[in-house]
Amino acid sequence: MTVLPQFGDMNPTLQTVRLISDCFIKPHTTPDESKHPYYLSPWDLLMLSVQYIQKGLLYSKPSAAVDDGGRFINDLLKKLKHSLSIALVHFYPLAGRLATIRYEDEGSSLVYVDCNNSPGARFIHARLDMTISDILSPTNVPLIVQSFFDHDRAVNYEGHSRPLLSIQVTELLDGVFIGCSINHSIVDGSSYWHFFNMWSEIFQADDGNFSISRPPVLPRWFPETHGPILKLPFTEPDQFISRFEAPQLRERIFHISPESLAILKARANTEHKTNKISSFQSLSALVWRSITRARGLSPDQTTGCRLATNNRSRLNPPLPENYFGNSIQAIRAVATVKELLENNLGWAAWKLHEAVVSHDDEKVRNHVNKWLESPFVYQIAQLFDPLSVMMGSSPRFNKYGNVFGMGKALALRSGYAHKFDGKVSCYPGSEGGGSIDLELCLPPDFMSALEADEEFMNACTTLTH
Repeated sequence: MTVLPQFGDMNPTLQTVRLISDCFIKPHTTPDESKHPYYLSPWDLLMLSVQYIQKGLLYSKPSAAVDDGGRFINDLLKKLKHSLSIALVHFYPLAGRLATIRYEDEGSSLVYVDCNNSPGARFIHARLDMTISDILSPTNVPLIVQSFFDHDRAVNYEGHSRPLLSIQVTELLDGVFIGCSINHSIVDGSSYWHFFNMWSEIFQADDGNFSISRPPVLPRWFPETHGPILKLPFTEPDQFISRFEAPQLRERIFHISPESLAILKARANTEHKTNKISSFQSLSALVWRSITRARGLSPDQTTGCRLATNNRSRLNPPLPENYFGNSIQAIRAVATVKELLENNLGWAAWKLHEAVVSHDDEKVRNHVNKWLESPFVYQIAQLFDPLSVMMGSSPRFNKYGNVFGMGKALALRSGYAHKFDGKVSCYPGSEGGGSIDLELCLPPDFMSALEADEEFMNACTTLTH
């Protein structure tokens, strides 16, 4: 597990994460439901050619654990494995593997989850001779962070031979990073953090109690008269699976305080003479305009801002909040560069507001119905638009409530997956209070221009850990 020096590393020396141990974790007990095929919805099948979700949390070791001969980390690993085995009783599809039935005569195939023919979820213990400060103090996120995750560059279709869930615990000199990689054909962001939250809840309970506060709703959603068997019009993986290599990027975390968000929201609403624009729409408009300026695009070019949107509450009737699986869609606002930059922040924020409020049950179902008429699979290279911005993840997810015996996490970081020019992931700020951290990826020249953008940098706050 080695990361070679690339642009963005502060110290151009070979840095290595060493594998200490590796095992598989099965559910503590086997649910009866796991003996049957677990079929995937249209939203899940769309994700087969994109990458695993890779997010993780960095914790500080208790001071007594730094020189205790490994007792703390050994106890931690044991408890993490035990609580994970209990969590997998509730989230049993994560312990399975993908399987495919091919129908050569009709040129189609059925991809589903086989929960029986699998060794379980993977659990890795690794070690790195670096400190928390080495990870958090550089301006750019060090590339070594990508080695804190399993499934580097893997696409979801590889869940046939790779675990659908992989946990990597990387021990630092004074800290612990818990990285979680989950197949994106099985979960979206809401379900990803739902699992993480319940795993943490079980870890903290430490009483052998198998009940959890938010049991997942496991049956997949299918449109009326369709499913649960949905076939893809392909028989070979190379017909619908592709690889995406990101261009050279700088990755940086920008912190937005609650006070700065309030100022942005008030400004956007005042400029557009309304009170309907949200804080997040205002922030997204700022990011969209600022990155567009940094890129120096021609006035007549068309640029867009896409927002990853949860469909659960938009369906009628709505899906349960604890629905386990994918229920997301990217909505988009577009404008010419001239329109976006010559109009004010409120104008751009209103474009995003309109895209959000118009995304209703009819639009969600129309998208699904078009897929049913002609099934396809998302390709990252097609989703990536070098003229646009993609706002992913959500500051609403409970990310810092995951406690594993080391107090609150210091920071959240992600792996290689889904990073391209203009990708922005939105996290709650580590200190809470409604703050937001933006994980922003741009080519080096564009990032330098953004760092010189007065409007954007005035909205950011320097946060010291």
